[in-house]
Amino acid sequence: MGALGIAFYASNEPTFNFETSANQSYPVTLEILFYIGFLIAFAVKSPIIPLHTWLPDTHGEAHYSTCMLLAGILLKMGAYGLVRINMELLSHAHSIFSSWLIIVGAIQIIYAASTSSGQKNLKKRIAYSSVSHMGFTIIGICSISDMGLNGAILQIISHGFIGAGLFFLSGTSYDRIRLVYLDEMGGMATLMPKIFMMFSILSLASLALPGMSGFFAELVVFFGIITAKKYFLMPKILITFGAAVGTILTPIYLLSMLRQMFYGYKLLNATNSYFFDSGPRELFVSIAILLPVISIGLYWLTGSFEFQDLFEIFNNLISNNDNEVHFLFVTLCAFLLFSGAIAKSAQFPLHVWLPDAMEGPTPISALIHAATMVAAGIFLVARLLPLFVVIPYIMKLIALIGIITVLLGATLAFAQKDIKRGLAYSTMSQLGYMMLALGMGSYRAALFHLITHAYSKALLFLGSGSIIHSMEGIVGYSPDKSQNMVLMGGLTKHVPITKIAFLLGTLSLCGIPPLACFWSKDEILNDSLSYSPIFAIIAFSTAGLTAFYMFRVYLLTFEGHLNIYFQNYNGKKNSAFYSISLWGKQRSKMLKRKMRLLPLLTINNNERASFFCFFWKKIYQTGGTVRRMTCPFITINHFGTKRIFSYPQESDNTILFPMLVLVLFTLFIGAIGIPFNQFNQEEMNLDILSKLLIPTLSLLHQNQNESVDWYEFVTNSTFSVSIAYLGIFIASSLYKPIYSSLQNLKFLNLVAKKGPKRILWDKIINVIYDWSYNRGYIDVFYAISLTEGIRRLAELTSFFDRRVIDGITNGVGFTSFFAGEGIKYVGGGRISFYLLLYLFYVLIFLLISSSIFSSFSFL
Repeated sequence: MGALGIAFYASNEPTFNFETSANQSYPVTLEILFYIGFLIAFAVKSPIIPLHTWLPDTHGEAHYSTCMLLAGILLKMGAYGLVRINMELLSHAHSIFSSWLIIVGAIQIIYAASTSSGQKNLKKRIAYSSVSHMGFTIIGICSISDMGLNGAILQIISHGFIGAGLFFLSGTSYDRIRLVYLDEMGGMATLMPKIFMMFSILSLASLALPGMSGFFAELVVFFGIITAKKYFLMPKILITFGAAVGTILTPIYLLSMLRQMFYGYKLLNATNSYFFDSGPRELFVSIAILLPVISIGLYWLTGSFEFQDLFEIFNNLISNNDNEVHFLFVTLCAFLLFSGAIAKSAQFPLHVWLPDAMEGPTPISALIHAATMVAAGIFLVARLLPLFVVIPYIMKLIALIGIITVLLGATLAFAQKDIKRGLAYSTMSQLGYMMLALGMGSYRAALFHLITHAYSKALLFLGSGSIIHSMEGIVGYSPDKSQNMVLMGGLTKHVPITKIAFLLGTLSLCGIPPLACFWSKDEILNDSLSYSPIFAIIAFSTAGLTAFYMFRVYLLTFEGHLNIYFQNYNGKKNSAFYSISLWGKQRSKMLKRKMRLLPLLTINNNERASFFCFFWKKIYQTGGTVRRMTCPFITINHFGTKRIFSYPQESDNTILFPMLVLVLFTLFIGAIGIPFNQFNQEEMNLDILSKLLIPTLSLLHQNQNESVDWYEFVTNSTFSVSIAYLGIFIASSLYKPIYSSLQNLKFLNLVAKKGPKRILWDKIINVIYDWSYNRGYIDVFYAISLTEGIRRLAELTSFFDRRVIDGITNGVGFTSFFAGEGIKYVGGGRISFYLLLYLFYVLIFLLISSSIFSSFSFL
């Protein structure tokens, strides 16, 4: 009807020519009526809430080919209609309704993303994802800006390909496993790696991974709403915030979908666990859909995003007193940029993902969790540091977050028994040092430590992988055993090359000269002295803690004897029996005799010794479950029966060679940043790093030619190295094997005396242990507040969608049905019924007339 009205209005000859209709003007009331009619039609097609309920049900029942057409073509027709008709032909009405529609778009993004998290049906989850992403299209169309419109069109094209690809892959998965509910899936990554790869790439494109079309389209939409001249600043901030919340919720439901589908063992444990992977034709179709997604995402590389131009614009906004851009808004932009770096580089309080990511293979951990991905946030802050420098509040916040992360990461590493998790918290602490340096303005020191730490930590991760690989030869694939440091020990004789490489990485991370991390960390510590005394105390103390927990890892792994053959191991990480460390619990009684070497080497069936029992002078009751051990690394005899146990073996060359390459970098990479020039000769200046950073350093400091002499350097570094050696000494005293020469030192035995101070000390130790082992209770807080809150929000929105929204639409349908059933009897063709209706209406007319006449007579 709207199309016919536009065609016939003010014209003797009806026309459907678009240009003619675009030049036609309409009365405002008529234009609003046309706009509402087209909006309802396109809102159903797009869909726009609350007229979206048909889409999940259709996707849930339709064939995947139909779902591909819906996601790729039919849904986009509604958005295209909004652009071509509502926005272009009915521009006056569009300017009136756009303020309300843009709010609907922001609500739709959050609402559909929250509802998607509660969907157990795979296709319905993807369908609600489509509804959520169409919200960006609505925001772009209603932004009344060229950039917003471009973003909306890009989103139409981008999500058309992404949605079609996801439905195609869900259909190919269903053809193989005949499952559509996520709760019943699991383990598909092992069975169908090609489908897993394509599903992961398209899901990452949907959640706006940089380099993909989804990221570019949503970024342009954000720019469009920010640069829109129609809206005031606060509405633009609120709309941007709402859309940003939706982008945060998107990874939650998409990554949880991937986890339920491809990880786990449900399908692997099925009776018929053989499923064939994607075939050549299906793979060809998937790649054909994926190529435009990648091409659109890389299109922005041809544009101009020069940092120098960005810095100049930002400085002009700061210095300009115009009311269009407030200082608060600029500060908010800088804070949001820094927030991305907090999450990417595992800074407090968004650090919890890094230890959990250690479930991946160790080469991945060495590559992305030590050298590249986690360093991306640090590099972002470093690259944008001229932007942050002009805002003192942000610089102070960067330094504060950095120093908190430094101390928190070190304390959480104390009680970790998983070797990779301990290294993860070490990485978190070292990234905190880099962020602290950036907050202090020490651009060079931060990037220097980023480089040196990358090689040393990659060496440690590969070393841990070599250790785990060796342990799996004994315990099999069991991360609870193969990665548990408490079950290791005595590996020096069995993996000597790995031991040497791991020791060098440990010494480097502790800050021992002349290894790589010493040069960079010492520079950060010296800069902290001139920045803040409190920050300097925390930074220097954490340097000692770093040496302590890193040598704890080394000693528990390589020193002592192999503990894997204890019989009562139950596979639980919190086993008190295996707390062979400072954090051991449930000690039964004190030793009332002097410690001697022989009782420590000979352990009967009722008692066992700890690495730390010589310190506390206590014994552990084991109930006769521990095998009698006379000496490590030899054949063990039990009750006259000789049992020979296998031991770990050194890894092969494919594992050792990358470690040896990283050893060379750990030894020599620190030379690129040595700031010495004793003879004031340019050709003898070893500070290569400063030469590489001169163009950027000039933005921050004018004079970068000052070098440090040897005397000043030795004076400044002596204290930090002494603290590192103190941490190593304490760790060696506590975690050395039970036959250590330190066992008979009198001061160790004196500490073990019972008394009020000792009881208080035990309580303090237990509090620190619980804090460290439970990750500072931060994960628990997130699980209770955020995870449970999001889950309940998803359940609430799903209930609201099923009961309220569906109830309204179903109620309209039922009302129409019963109204039609009642009305159809009116035209039944019976004269008697017509006469009855005639008399009924005449009676009503007479009653109304009599009441009117009576009122006039009364007057």
